[in-house]
Amino acid sequence: MSPQGLTHALVHRSFAYENGQVPTNERLEFLGDAVLQLAVTEELYRRHPEADEGLLSRMRIAVVSRPALALVARALGVGPAMLLGRGEEMTGGRDRDSLLADTVEALIGVVHVERGPEASRDLVLRITAPLLDAAPGEGVDHDHKTVLQVLAAERGLLPPVYELTRTGPAHDPEFSAVVVLAAAEHGTADVDGDAARVEGRGTGRSKKLAEQAAAAAVVQALRAAAG
Repeated sequence: MSPQGLTHALVHRSFAYENGQVPTNERLEFLGDAVLQLAVTEELYRRHPEADEGLLSRMRIAVVSRPALALVARALGVGPAMLLGRGEEMTGGRDRDSLLADTVEALIGVVHVERGPEASRDLVLRITAPLLDAAPGEGVDHDHKTVLQVLAAERGLLPPVYELTRTGPAHDPEFSAVVVLAAAEHGTADVDGDAARVEGRGTGRSKKLAEQAAAAAVVQALRAAAG
């Protein structure tokens, strides 16, 4: 993208207000959101021919939600580059999920304007690749890892983190998995109204089965806490 386009995508309205009403990134954000939604929807539709409409919608939420986009923004180093007014700067705007997510959408928007739909789609698929890859392609209706990913996104939590250990002989291994789900540092949601972290444990004869069992334990805990 051009230097001018990049600057435009980084201008928050607070900066514009303090600097002579320069153009904000809000129109680009509006466009980028539409590009993001379409690209992710098409990719999930292509990857998961067995998934119904409801499941595809939930999977999309996990990829395009505000917490997910904020994680993408942090990975890209967007926060330090944003152009913010003094008030936003003083109140931690550079690490606020809403501002980070909006700026990612604006960056997608400016790529779409300057380089066209193919380039913007390629950008979306590159920056969301880890989230798209987290949604498995088979057995998805009964996949606790996908359900947990969706629940985390809906509640403003960080993506699940899995740790694996292996015991037993090579011909008869047993895997143990621990999954940790935690609140985002600056998020408003938590796990059960009090705790900001929950762990689930599971075992199985394969890595996949152990992770599924651990995810199922957390899904059950979250649903029980929600009543």
